[in-house]
Amino acid sequence: MREYRPLNVLFFLLLTCLLLLPIVYFAPSQGYDLFGLKIKFLTWENLLAPKTQENKNLDFLEDVNTSDINDDAFALQLDSNQTELGLPTKSKELSIASATRLEQNDPAKILLGGFFEQLKNAASKKEKISIFHYGDSQIEGDRMTAFIRQRLQSEFGGAGPGLIPAINVYNTISFGHAYSSNFERKIIFGKEKLYSNKYGAMLSAATFTIDSLSDVENRPTEAWIELTPSTKGYSRCKAFTNISLFYNDCQDTCAVDVYVNGKLYQKDSLKTDGLPHKLYYKVKTTPEKIKFVLRSKKSPIISGISLEGDIGVQMNNIAMRGSSGTQFSSVDIESMSYMHKELNTKLVILQFGGNSIPFFKDSSAVRAYSRRFKRQVQLIQKCAPNAAILVIGPSDMSQLQDGIYTTYPFIPYCIEQMKKQTLLTGGSFWSLYNAMGGKDSMYAWVENKLAGKDYIHFTPKGARKASQLFYNAFINAYSAWDSQKIINKKKEIINE
Repeated sequence: MREYRPLNVLFFLLLTCLLLLPIVYFAPSQGYDLFGLKIKFLTWENLLAPKTQENKNLDFLEDVNTSDINDDAFALQLDSNQTELGLPTKSKELSIASATRLEQNDPAKILLGGFFEQLKNAASKKEKISIFHYGDSQIEGDRMTAFIRQRLQSEFGGAGPGLIPAINVYNTISFGHAYSSNFERKIIFGKEKLYSNKYGAMLSAATFTIDSLSDVENRPTEAWIELTPSTKGYSRCKAFTNISLFYNDCQDTCAVDVYVNGKLYQKDSLKTDGLPHKLYYKVKTTPEKIKFVLRSKKSPIISGISLEGDIGVQMNNIAMRGSSGTQFSSVDIESMSYMHKELNTKLVILQFGGNSIPFFKDSSAVRAYSRRFKRQVQLIQKCAPNAAILVIGPSDMSQLQDGIYTTYPFIPYCIEQMKKQTLLTGGSFWSLYNAMGGKDSMYAWVENKLAGKDYIHFTPKGARKASQLFYNAFINAYSAWDSQKIINKKKEIINE
């Protein structure tokens, strides 16, 4: 083996560096395109001033209090006072500290003010209003929604997890769920779709397959869904006394047996006119288990099951993994409108954008997405005309570039455009990205175990922090509205 003298090695390295120096000096920041391949190279700027990972200071999160949310005393007293299930047990001082605020124009303030009026009076007037929280995987498994629901129900009344899917595929702390193997999930934002698009307000539904022997023997097929209260969730969602089964497109006789705690509670049947309907049941105390057994020769579409208290706020988590929030216009309007009307929807929260951000190539793509998102908001306003709209912009998301985790380049512009289009519809907007700390904040959230190593999704602790940041901004807007209302009332008295 030939041995090289150290001086020869040194000269070889110097020559290599000399040959590479022009490439480094003229290397574009976006790299070279070679036969359709993107080849990135060290740039002159990075050579002279290497990038270092920024780890943002998150001390401001220490003031974001997520404690005192599980009111176990409430859970214990529910069964002793079912006549007013859903009333808050005590009046708490509203937190008005917020690092961020809701972005609103005058129409947005008027529309959200209308919701605040109904929110304030719901429990005292023994009424029930619904909030729909639609979002991508960032809210999957009731993440974020569960925390916000508990805050709102503790302050304004309400109980139960609200609307849940006929088939749940996400791990959740808010309810227990089982179903027969012949049930199939159908979703507008995935591959398994309904030809009729009659999904209802959840944009997902379920049908059961018909047993081949049933066809031969001319007998109905049996399928079942079983639900149990949460054992791990927040106290408010553990209790419910109102149960509704939403369905549509029932074309053949379908018998329904309802079992409560293992005993037959009621025999029922679905209407066969093909239109959207619901079965409603009222129980005295929160059941340990409720089971629907359906028998039919042709499956209806099961659009969802709602577990609610008597009055106050019902908050529904509608997680749409992989969705950009642009599928609402593909759903049958009648089935969606029916559910929003029956559930008395007064606020729709839309939390999307994250699934589109990695695919933006230029600013025109961002604008196109934002305009398309606006059309979805307008469709929802058509289906729920009495509801205010509140859009939560995407969180910070990081990608690895040159060894540094940095924010996707089009996130700030996407947020700007989503806010612009939201305000044009009269909706309110809240920036989760800004609340987190802005550019390159996700790395710090991961380092503090508030987000996962995918640099996209929050951990349970991080979801609580993010949810409280939103709640602070929301309740700050409510407090400002309430204060102004008091001022206006005093002025009216003085003028009289």
